Amino acid sequence: MRAEPAASVLAFMGYHIDSPREAGSTRRDVLSTAAALMAGGALTVAGPAPHAAAETDGGCGIGYDGEFEEALAEADEAIPENRALAPEKPRGKFTLPVRRRFKVSARYGVRGNWAAGHHTGIDLAVPTGTPVHAVGAGTVVLARWSGAYGKAVTVRLRDGHYAVYGHLSRISVRQGSRVGTGDRLGSSGATGRATGPHLHLEIRAKRGYGSDINPVRYLAKRGAQLL
Repeated sequence: MRAEPAASVLAFMGYHIDSPREAGSTRRDVLSTAAALMAGGALTVAGPAPHAAAETDGGCGIGYDGEFEEALAEADEAIPENRALAPEKPRGKFTLPVRRRFKVSARYGVRGNWAAGHHTGIDLAVPTGTPVHAVGAGTVVLARWSGAYGKAVTVRLRDGHYAVYGHLSRISVRQGSRVGTGDRLGSSGATGRATGPHLHLEIRAKRGYGSDINPVRYLAKRGAQLL
């Protein structure tokens, strides 16, 4: 399947998706049949919005990766819940994943030839080696090579959401470790299915692929203004 031209997608969508889609049972059923799909090529966008970027800033071709999802499920079930974590101070406060200027090379929800039908995270174009920080406290359930995500860290957050940090050049934490808000997880890069150096940040309401939500809105509600 080929992605639609950027111009037609932008015209159809009004540039970006304003609200996340809910992952209903019908969608999960459809996604379960897409396990063999490995969609390639990210659709990047450019425009007058803050942090907008050109295609050369890097994007990703992350789609459904059965091997990664299986490894994530197995690791998550083997690691206890977050009940033992120390209280957050200040409570509920989150932070940004990078602390330097960035450009958005692909927004959340852009339609394309992904198994989910849209880009499941947000791509922040930064130079390779840029420190990547935990947006919120939680438990590292996976920290390893993760297929299309390249070197990636997946954190189970306190509220049951999952944060996936993809395309890293270096991983600085271990599976099972507890991280606090702002702790360094690794360094940005272009590993996996990436067209250039960037951080792919994905927030999932549940563990499985297809439960993604808008990371910008998620962080904004917790005091971290990404855009």
